Amino acid sequence: MSDRADIAAPARRPDALRPLARLGGWPLVAAIALPLVAGALLLVQAGLLADILDRAIRQGARPEALLPAMMWLAAIFALRIALGAAAEAAGAAAAERIKRVLRAALHAELLGRRPVWTATRSSGALSAAIVDQIEALDGFFARFLPAMIQAAILPLAFAIVVMPVDWVVGLLFLVTAPLIPVFMALVGWGAEAATRAQAESFARLSGLFADRLRGILTLKLLGRAARETELVAESSEALRRKTLGVLRIAFLSSAVLEFFAALGVAGAALYVGLTFLGHLDLRLTPLGYAGGLFCLLMAPEIYQPLRLLAAHYHDRAGAKAAVEQIEALFGAIPTPAAARPEAELAPKPSAACAVRLDGLRIETPDGRRAVIDGLSLDVPAGQHVAILGASGIGKTTLIEAIAGLRDIDGEILLDGAPIGAIEPHAFRRRAAFVGQRPRLFHGTIADNIRLGRPEARGADIEAAARKAEVLAFAEDL
Repeated sequence: MSDRADIAAPARRPDALRPLARLGGWPLVAAIALPLVAGALLLVQAGLLADILDRAIRQGARPEALLPAMMWLAAIFALRIALGAAAEAAGAAAAERIKRVLRAALHAELLGRRPVWTATRSSGALSAAIVDQIEALDGFFARFLPAMIQAAILPLAFAIVVMPVDWVVGLLFLVTAPLIPVFMALVGWGAEAATRAQAESFARLSGLFADRLRGILTLKLLGRAARETELVAESSEALRRKTLGVLRIAFLSSAVLEFFAALGVAGAALYVGLTFLGHLDLRLTPLGYAGGLFCLLMAPEIYQPLRLLAAHYHDRAGAKAAVEQIEALFGAIPTPAAARPEAELAPKPSAACAVRLDGLRIETPDGRRAVIDGLSLDVPAGQHVAILGASGIGKTTLIEAIAGLRDIDGEILLDGAPIGAIEPHAFRRRAAFVGQRPRLFHGTIADNIRLGRPEARGADIEAAARKAEVLAFAEDL
């Protein structure tokens, strides 16, 4: 599966986690399938162990006669351990793959947004979404999703296999096993609400800390440093309380699981014991020693997939809360998309591009007033135009709109093509914009020049520096 970070226009989905599972590829398939194979081997292991104990205890078989069966038992046990380790590694690989693709998609989405959009959102919250909220998806794909498939298939399959051996024990498993997910779901509703509140508190703390750290000099000059420190401490305390609330619900769900699992195992053991003692007879034929041992060995294994699901149930709540936080910031989860057909792309602007503005209207970010209203302009290709005027009349805003960095009403045509119809990546390869507050990034002058074309060679960088009249003073440094 491709790891490209090209993204389609996001669309809100009722559950964004399921479509993301496709990004896991074959590692996620392996993480789901291998435990099911291990579950099938478990039936063989339990049956073989019951037969060995029956032959050793009831029939008095000699150790050398049991050796081949014991070697097979050891081999199956070792194979199940290997399958478990491989499934765990595959789940971790699938989760890393999904996180890597999503981080690239969110990063591309963030860079593709206009400056007006990023200016209205906390930089701390955006960084927390890309780093922390994406990381919160790890447990869902690495552990919860495989555990959910196991819990849906293995207990039912085990109960069906036990049914021909003893219908009472099989019926007991079929009745008690479904009760656990039902009560866990009831607890899970509370867990989702608590985890959502925790995720919101964490995002709020991340944004608050990042923004205050960025403006710490201004805060100290205004005498607000102490108060802002108190606000960060209060947000940290709120996050601690919400985290403890999530842990309390997690412990409650584990207690519910263990209660019903203990009832099921104890009920099976009591029935088998009373049947062997002759105090209870609900069968048409006597229950054999090997059959009873097989039922007792399978009793705890029936509930093991459900225990595993309960152990990782909070991963689902955490992932859903993380997705909600990302959707609140970005509108939806951006996902990789197939390459767009070339026929859908508008013609690319040429090197010398004609610009035409028709009825252009640009409002302030809050929409309260128009910075530019009803502007029409026609600039032929290759012509140089200087826009003059007092500060604040919208010169920079106009240039930003032509560069595709502002939302507009009206029409901007580049070589006759509406700017909105031109593929963004193609447009950015052909257009450049220098703001009135340029910034030099850490690195050499050549590194800064190369930002527009990372593949540029030395001669190209030197030519660009000469055209920008940078070469003269750069050589003197």
